[in-house]
Amino acid sequence: MAEPRSLLDTIVALATPPGVGAVALIRLSGPRAQEIASALANDDEESATAWPERRCRLRSLYRPGSDDVLDRALFTLFRAPRSYTGEDLVEISTHGGVSIPASVVDACVALGAREARRGEFTQRAFLNGKLDLTQAEAVGDLVAATSPKRRAVALHQLERGLGERIAHLRGEVIGLSALLVQHIDFPEEDDAPTSIETIVSQADQVTCEMDRLLATAPAGELLRHGAVTVLAGRPNSGKSSLFNALVGTERAIVTEEEGTTRDAIEAVVSIAGFPFRLVDTAGLRDGAGRVEQMGIEIAHRYLASADVVLYCLEAGEAPSANETAFLRSLSCPIVKVFTKWDLAPESAAPGNGELPVSAVSGEGLSDLKETLRDLVFQGIVEGRDEVPVVTNARQADLLKQARAEVGGFGKALAAGIPPEVAAAHLKTAESALEEILGVVATDDVLDRVFRDFCIGK
Repeated sequence: MAEPRSLLDTIVALATPPGVGAVALIRLSGPRAQEIASALANDDEESATAWPERRCRLRSLYRPGSDDVLDRALFTLFRAPRSYTGEDLVEISTHGGVSIPASVVDACVALGAREARRGEFTQRAFLNGKLDLTQAEAVGDLVAATSPKRRAVALHQLERGLGERIAHLRGEVIGLSALLVQHIDFPEEDDAPTSIETIVSQADQVTCEMDRLLATAPAGELLRHGAVTVLAGRPNSGKSSLFNALVGTERAIVTEEEGTTRDAIEAVVSIAGFPFRLVDTAGLRDGAGRVEQMGIEIAHRYLASADVVLYCLEAGEAPSANETAFLRSLSCPIVKVFTKWDLAPESAAPGNGELPVSAVSGEGLSDLKETLRDLVFQGIVEGRDEVPVVTNARQADLLKQARAEVGGFGKALAAGIPPEVAAAHLKTAESALEEILGVVATDDVLDRVFRDFCIGK
């Protein structure tokens, strides 16, 4: 890693956000955790050895080397290996705020602890075998979750939903290697234990399993960052009113005057339990003024990178030939939304795939939300027993590598390549799957996984 640190160090960090709050939690982990906590409480040697495990103790905290009381706090001891990190770990619950928690962390450092780096507690849990790397990544996803579905996926992954599936695939690859060894060991027999055709067929089955798991990767990535959903259309077509209705607050200015929206307005919302980044953009039209035209150019940039577009038309209107051509030029899914449906003429009727919505009455909003969920996150199925979700590019890239190697193995055998040579594909595939789990993890990989964690986690 960039700055190697010894697991023999005892680390300390504030595990709750600093600032006004009722309670703050400070974590101490490492071989001297209990010793440092005992020193904070001014325990004598006999009292220090009598600490109960997993039971709170209310004690005064003292500034090292003095009788100055820092706070009255609760101490909870978790002995190795029955702790989050797998080491001796003490959690200290103090009063909240800024001054008290900071003074307690400083006191721990004065007594020999080192301030923890980002994610170092979870990293130690991984290094001590408490978590595999997919579970460690799930911890970060769980803390950062902004929607119910992302939280549910992270919890499933933390319970080894993805890890167990990757371990299963690794076992399948090892099984292919075993079948190949049997075939090689009995090449002259009339009834070889396993034919080349059977091995190729089983390799195909493994690649199909990997394909099903890889199919969740696009939706898994969107779960992390939110699906960019751009509201576009003519000026005064109801985009901003719809934006406000989906956000649940008056974020965008709404007037009868055309060209009110001059810049893109963003908001992250949970729709049907899934995260979306809504973007309200300037109305698209010719002949706009200089400032409005700049807003239209910004809208086009957002449209070029959108995951889905809500194209708004007033109820009863039809897209022009230019609008139809423009929509066909977009590479992402498009939902045509007829806005202001409460004002629609009686003759108005939406066509196939067109959704009528009223931001005033709320009519059609539920259908729109369900459509967005199904359109963008269709690769994620509900239920704990279903296929788990690949949630980041590291996992997806390694799984793609493993899938390519197993596929290359099957093709090599089918083409008559000697089995001993084709077997190299399986070894590479196994290594890629092991890297997903962290069986073999380099310092660079660990740095990338834990650099975005908060300090104290």
